[in-house]
Amino acid sequence: MINWKESEKIKIPSAVKAGMKDGVLEVSGKLGKVTRNFADNYVRVLVKEGTIILEKSKDNRYTNAISGTWKSEVKNMFKGVTEGFTYTMKVDYTHFPTRVSVRGSIFLVENFLGERSPREAKIIGQTKITIKGDRITLTGNDKREIGETCSNIERATKIKGFDLRIFQDGIFPIETEVEE
Repeated sequence: MINWKESEKIKIPSAVKAGMKDGVLEVSGKLGKVTRNFADNYVRVLVKEGTIILEKSKDNRYTNAISGTWKSEVKNMFKGVTEGFTYTMKVDYTHFPTRVSVRGSIFLVENFLGERSPREAKIIGQTKITIKGDRITLTGNDKREIGETCSNIERATKIKGFDLRIFQDGIFPIETEVEE
């Protein structure tokens, strides 16, 4: 028998609905819904009376770290379904004009360093991408999906075999929303 101790209470905002089923927390709001798996043997998540309760089985560094991470995850879920997240990226090129486009769930980078075949980056989940000039805006309600898509795009334009002081071409994140 595990002796669970309450560690954190997070009040559910009035514009948000939350439910827990089989270790998966589902949060929904005006911008959609976000789900996250919170299954662990040392920390558990409960939804009771308008609050989300994080309980720990032990009080040590490991359970404290998980509890703090999950508290941030839950707050990001609330912010995502009420306000959403926006990341901005910039297309930099000095040698060859780089073209970017979206085709379905693939982000294409064409003519990067004069290459004939386009480079591809996978768009994760429900992330929406808009392109205006040399700015790429990623929006959505799941911070993990947007961050992973942003890193996929940046990784697709990684340069190998060139002097990085001279060839500073690529697509780089310039503005992200930071958690308060």
